[in-house]
Parts: sequence; structure tokens; C-alpha cells
Amino acid sequence: MGSVIREPFGEPLVMRKAYGEALVELGRARAEVVVLSADVANSDFSCMFAEAFPERFYNLGIAEPAMVDVAVGLAKSGRVPIANTFAFLFATRALEMVRTHLCYGRANVKLAGAYGGLSDSFDGPTHQAITDVAILRSLPNMSVVVPSDSLAVSKLLPQVAAWDGPVYFRLCRNEVEQIFTPSYEPVMGKGLTLIEGDEATIIACGVLMPRCLRAVERLAKGGLSVRLVEMHTIKPLDTQLVAACACETGALVTVEEHSVIGGLGGAVAECLSETWPAPLERVGVADTFAESGPYSELLDKYGMSEDAIIAAVERAIKRKGQGGQAAVRGGA
Repeated sequence: MGSVIREPFGEPLVMRKAYGEALVELGRARAEVVVLSADVANSDFSCMFAEAFPERFYNLGIAEPAMVDVAVGLAKSGRVPIANTFAFLFATRALEMVRTHLCYGRANVKLAGAYGGLSDSFDGPTHQAITDVAILRSLPNMSVVVPSDSLAVSKLLPQVAAWDGPVYFRLCRNEVEQIFTPSYEPVMGKGLTLIEGDEATIIACGVLMPRCLRAVERLAKGGLSVRLVEMHTIKPLDTQLVAACACETGALVTVEEHSVIGGLGGAVAECLSETWPAPLERVGVADTFAESGPYSELLDKYGMSEDAIIAAVERAIKRKGQGGQAAVRGGA
């Protein structure tokens, strides 16, 4: 399985450009795909689709709730709409329409949330999306997918479009390290074990994956064998894989660019409570808002550094066999 990981990692690429290119390829493959924008096409690169297929592109202006409603109407008429705006707006301003018109009616609409996590770093906490996964995965019928690099975007977007029902596809604004080779073949709804290990498991998603890979390498040099799982689909969660990791390694750490409340860490904690209880440490944004600043520095400051990941693994391993191992802790 190690052949799917680049060694060394590829040059960082802008994920939103990769998304724009993947949209165009999807448009060529499927004539029923249409793209909608809340006036952010130049920001999220859905403008590339607009240039290639102007008759299948709709700019609804700064009117996110209306965009969702138009997307629902297009879905009901047989199209496959992909609606685009910033991640935090799907989880806030457009939420009523996402909940009632999209999810309740189970419309076949895909939501592409640009600028996920802290990647809209200089616009500060009003624009940073640290609760979007928690909010949207709580909605019945909604699936949630978080790709880890640009190749993952191109591999997962066609599956998102083919999925029956609403999907939230979370994207990063910035350049991200390229960690996968062309042999990477993700399957929506299934986690992927990237590195085997037997003393603990890191379950991660999104653009923090390179930090997790380096953390696992550093832990190995210290004599610790740590498994690494990419969980690109947060909902439906691969509960069989989570339970197997808990059973086989006895300690888990989740890593995500999101609040430690309700995202990947929350989903894994829910799974453990129903399957195989094990110590769980959650790495992500503690129960706090962030601030404006350089992206990488914000990730470090708010608990998502390599050192924070390593410390979480060491805590989880230490808790094995100490009693009360079903307890969950999160935040750095």
C-alpha cells in the first residue's frame, strides 16, 4: 500500500486550481453536470467550468440560499448540480435551505465548500470554517468528503458526482503538498490504510495528511509502530475500519483541520462507543475561534503541528490498559 505515497512529497499545488480542472474533466464526461456559483467562481476556480461550458454554468450572485434552491430545482429536473461557495456559508447562511430543501427532499445536489478549515487565514474567524463538517454531517441524507491533496480531488470528484444524494465536498484554498501517486484509488465511503502499525492508529483527513506522515516517520525513529489511515469520507464513516484499528492497535488519534467537536474526531468517538472502546485523542482546533494570520502558522498555533500529533499519539499509547480507556480527549 506504501506505493500510493510519494517519496518525497510532490511540489505543493493550489487545490482550488486542481478542483477547477477536475470540474472541466467531469463536465466533458457527463453532460448532465451543471455548476452553480454564489459569485465566487474566480476564487474557487469554478470559472474554468464556466469558460468550457458557459451554457451549463449559473452565477446566482451573493445569494447562497437562493443558489441552493436553484440547485435543488435543477436536480429535480435530471441535472447533477455542483453548487459552489465558501465552506462557512454552506454551514451558516445557506443552512436552512441545505437542511429543508436539499437534505429533507434528498435532492441529488453536491456542495463544493471552498476555503475550508483555516485556509481563508487572513480573513479571520468570520470566514474560517471550523464547524462546517460537524454541522453538515449532522443533517440526515448528507454525505461528507474531505480530499487530502490535488490528486485526491480529481479522483474523488467523479465519485461525489455519481453518489446518489446530497454530498458536501470540502476544499482548501491554498497550496497543499502532493502526497499521492497515480496508483492512489480512493473509494468513497471506505478509509485507506497508508502505513501499517500495531501500537496506535492515526485516522486523518484533508491537508494535514503530510504532517501526519512526517509524524509517523518521526515516531518510527523513536521505536513506535503507528498505523496511518486516510479517512477521506467522514460520512458515511468506515466504521468497520475504525473498529478494526481500535481492536488491533488499542489506541487512536484523529487529526483534522476542524474543531475537535463534531467532526472526524466526533464521528470516530461515536463509532468507538458502539463498537470497540479504546483511548482516543483528538487533534484539531480546540473549542475556540482562531485569528487572522499566515496559514501554516495558524495550523501550528491552534494545535495541528507535527509535534501536537506526536504528543497525542504518545498520550493515547500511555492510556492503553490504564482503565477508563473509553474516555475521549481533544484539543492541544
